[in-house]
Amino acid sequence: MNEPAAAVVVQDLVKRFGTFTAVDHVSFDASRGEVLGFLGPNGAGKSTIIRILCGLLHPTSGKVLVGGLDVARQPEAVRAQIGYMSQRFSLYNDLTAVENLRFFGAVYGVEGDEPVGHALEIVDLADRRSSIVGTLSGGQRRRLSLACALVHRPPVLFLDEPTVGVDPLLRVQFWAHFRALSDAGTTIVVSSHVMDEADRCDELLFVRSGKITARGTGQEIRVRAGTADLEQAFLRLGGNVEVTR
Repeated sequence: MNEPAAAVVVQDLVKRFGTFTAVDHVSFDASRGEVLGFLGPNGAGKSTIIRILCGLLHPTSGKVLVGGLDVARQPEAVRAQIGYMSQRFSLYNDLTAVENLRFFGAVYGVEGDEPVGHALEIVDLADRRSSIVGTLSGGQRRRLSLACALVHRPPVLFLDEPTVGVDPLLRVQFWAHFRALSDAGTTIVVSSHVMDEADRCDELLFVRSGKITARGTGQEIRVRAGTADLEQAFLRLGGNVEVTR
């Protein structure tokens, strides 16, 4: 059986909540090992797109494939192949770090302590494995949340504002982890509203009002917008007409 050409394929995706259109005819793809970034303000539709990709929301219309699987028809199969880190903590504060990882690993059928130990090492928390989560700092809990998304070694990783509320040093560490995972073949789709994170992605999608307004590398988008400043580029390309490559 041939592998799909892209790890993620989205075609003409629409998501409506009543009369409100949160995602408006969005199309894109992500290759294996690529770091694809959604960049846009809060409320732009980034989280909705990611939740649809994870099989947590059903699309109104359109086609979404992850690892060659149709998310609308095979959500459980898709969720077994992905890692998802949401904006909110989903940890059990009265359990230790390693107990949380064992729990989330068991959900994905992970056996033994080797995957758990490996996930803790990736996020530099091996020395806090026995710490009660409620005693960890906010940054450490964010790192543990990432470890829980990685414990089953998924080929595709969805990260929804993973660096929100973290200090600059931890943000750099997180992106070092993301790049190492990408280099090892993991496809990463990450959302952010922080402009200085954009150039860390292989490719960017500017998202505004549920639409993709620009796509390309940071440099390509700067050239298209006629500015060296990515924030200015976002503002210049932030209209209602989709900009194609």
